[in-house]
Amino acid sequence: MKLIRKISIPVIAIVLVFMNRIWGDSTTVLQSQIYKARDKVMPSLVHIEPVRKVFSTGEQRHTLVTGSGFIFSSEGYILTNHHVVENAEKLTCTLSNKKKYAAQFIGSDPSTDVAVIKLDLSEWGSDPLPFVQLGNSDSLEVGQIVLALGSPLGLSRSVSLGVISSIDRYFANEGSMTSPYNLWIQTDAAINPGNSGGPLINLEGEVVGINARGVFLAENLGFAIPINLAHEVAEKLLQGNTIRRSWLGLELQPIKLLRDYLQKPDLQGALVASIDPLSPALKADIRPGDVILSINKISTQANFEEDLPAIRKIIADLPHQQPAVVEIWRDGKTKKIEVVPQYEPFEYMPEFECEEWGMVVKPITRQIFQNQLLKDYSGVYISAVKNGEWAEKVGLRAGDVIRTINQRLIENMQEFKTIYSALRDSPPDFIYFEVLRQSSKCFAAIDLRKQKK
Repeated sequence: MKLIRKISIPVIAIVLVFMNRIWGDSTTVLQSQIYKARDKVMPSLVHIEPVRKVFSTGEQRHTLVTGSGFIFSSEGYILTNHHVVENAEKLTCTLSNKKKYAAQFIGSDPSTDVAVIKLDLSEWGSDPLPFVQLGNSDSLEVGQIVLALGSPLGLSRSVSLGVISSIDRYFANEGSMTSPYNLWIQTDAAINPGNSGGPLINLEGEVVGINARGVFLAENLGFAIPINLAHEVAEKLLQGNTIRRSWLGLELQPIKLLRDYLQKPDLQGALVASIDPLSPALKADIRPGDVILSINKISTQANFEEDLPAIRKIIADLPHQQPAVVEIWRDGKTKKIEVVPQYEPFEYMPEFECEEWGMVVKPITRQIFQNQLLKDYSGVYISAVKNGEWAEKVGLRAGDVIRTINQRLIENMQEFKTIYSALRDSPPDFIYFEVLRQSSKCFAAIDLRKQKK
C-alpha cells in the first residue's frame, strides 16, 4: 500500500489553479490585478532596522531587530508598528533602490500599536519619493482578496496572497494582542516576524491595514490594524500631539448575560463590570451593575465583546475636563449623570535605567495596577534589577512598586526621574524606599556613607 504524501497548498492557490482551467481569461485578469497592486505599492515598502535598547538584565543593552513600514507621504513619513520602533536609539531604513537611509522617530501610540517615523532625505536626490495611497478599511469584506507586503524573518521585499478572514476580530487581553480601541483585521495572507509594520493592500493597490501580528505555530493566521484608525492616530502624531485619551474609569462588558438573567430581551447598552478607584465615574456615583445606555446622546450597545472597542473609543474621544452626560439604567429606571472626563492615568513612557542604583523602572500600567491590586496610580514599577548592585544588595526586586523615596510620594515616572536626578547629583547619607510587594508594604535603604569615604 502506497503512502500518500500530504502537500500543504494555500487555498487561494488552489482556487487560482481551478479558475485557470475553467475560466482562463478571468484568472488572467485576476493575476494582472495582483501584479498591478504589487507594483503600485512595492516601491513605497520600507525595511526597518532599529537598534533597540533592552533592559532585561537590569542595565541598558542594545539589540538589532527588523521590521517593515511604508511611506505614506511625499515628505518621507513612514507608518509602522509601535512594537517595531519601541525604545529604538537608531533607525535605518532600506528603500526600493536598495540604499539605506537614516530615519527619525516622530511618535507612537502603544494602545493601537501605530508609530510614525520620518526619513532623512538629504541624500535622496531630485526624483519624486514614492508613497502609497491609503484606502478605506471600513469597506473591507470577508473573503476579499488582499496582499501582505513586508520583510518576513529579515528577508526583504516579499508578497503573500490571501483573503480577509474576519473584519472584527477582538482580543480582550491576550498579551500583546490587545485591542482596547479597535478590532483586528484577520487574514490568511502569511504575516511572519519582520512583516510587522508592512502594508496590507487590496487589489486596487490601496493600503487597508498595517500588518501587526502572526500567530506562532498557527497556519495562515495573521492580524492587521485597520488603516482608518492608523491614519487617525498618525494625523495626531504628525501635529506633534502626544496621544492622550479621556478616561472615566469604567470596565465594561456585554449586556447579553444580564439581559438573559433579567429576562429583558429589549434591554440595550453596556454593562458596568467595575469602577476604578479615584476615577471620574466613581466620583459621579456610577456603580457596578449599571447599564450605560448612551454617552452624550451617542448610543452604547454592547451585545458582544467585539462591540466594546467602539464604546471605549467614544469615551476616549470625549473632550478633556468638559462635562459629559452619561445615561444609565439602574434598577428598572433610567437616569442621567454628569461626569467630567480626565486623562487616562496610565501614560506610556519608555523604561528608565537607574545606573547608580542598578535597576530599571517603568510607569504603572493598567496590567500592573490590576495584578498588584493597587489602590491608586502612584509609584513606578521595578522591571529589572542588576546582579551585585545597590538595588539587589538592599533587597529590592523586579516586580516591586516604589511608592516613596525618602518619604516623598512618587506620583508618576516624571517625578521619579526628577527625584533620582537630584539624589544622584547631591547624594544624602541614606536613600529610603517604601515599596509594595504583592500588596504588602516593604522598606529598603541604601547606605551611601561608605561610598563617600
